[in-house]
Amino acid sequence: MPAELSVAVVGCGAMGGAIARGLVATKNVDPKALLLVDANEKKAEALAEELGARAAVAGDADALAGASLVILAVKPQVLPGVARELASVLEGKLVVSIAAGVTIATLERLIGGARIVRVMPNLALTAGSSGTALAGGKGASEDDLALAVRLFGAFGPAASMTEAQLDAMGAISGCEPAFVALFVDALTRAAIEQGLPASMAREFILATLIGSAKILQGGEHPRAFMEKVMSPGGTTVRAVAAMDPAYMESTAKGVRAAVARTRELAEEGA
Repeated sequence: MPAELSVAVVGCGAMGGAIARGLVATKNVDPKALLLVDANEKKAEALAEELGARAAVAGDADALAGASLVILAVKPQVLPGVARELASVLEGKLVVSIAAGVTIATLERLIGGARIVRVMPNLALTAGSSGTALAGGKGASEDDLALAVRLFGAFGPAASMTEAQLDAMGAISGCEPAFVALFVDALTRAAIEQGLPASMAREFILATLIGSAKILQGGEHPRAFMEKVMSPGGTTVRAVAAMDPAYMESTAKGVRAAVARTRELAEEGA
């Protein structure tokens, strides 16, 4: 990682804080070269003290002057105001936005002259394991994209793609933590229906979920893995047969809904 890299993270909430902690923990950024900015000055100062970084209050454009990379980790509805406020100091800089539904075209209009990279991590990033989709604007170079991929690759797989693919991946990987939580909750409720205590059921479910994910991460195809569990005429094959059609369709329906909402957000912010 270039020794001269200096990074500013604007927004110190769950995602911004996780990104800052990850950049420091993986030694991708020297804490002394990390600036943390938030509307809540105490939040930025507390995180800066934790990491050995510097803090600034939102709106302090001069504090960002020395940053070579600025990560906008604010909510989509807040981003336009933040971008307009900082537009002059962001000109010519590499600017990474994690705001869902805010397109590259909108970002380029708000921050003229900046080299824009859009990224879509997910909440699992706060646990150090997240897939991150990236797409670059017209001004972003191959080196800019490679740098962003390298930084977010510290949290798990990261890849550059088209913006349309990023929106689709955002609907899948971005929403996936909620999908997984919904599955765990549904399985826990089913366990309670069968007379099992909720806390015990959840503990078993999560342990098996983590173990199954590790096996699949090793390269096992999901269907091949399922076949190992489904003995002919057994309980699992009966359960999967009952669940499969509705489960597949509801999952696809959820992803389609998320993609549609992403497009709506893009139109609202245009």
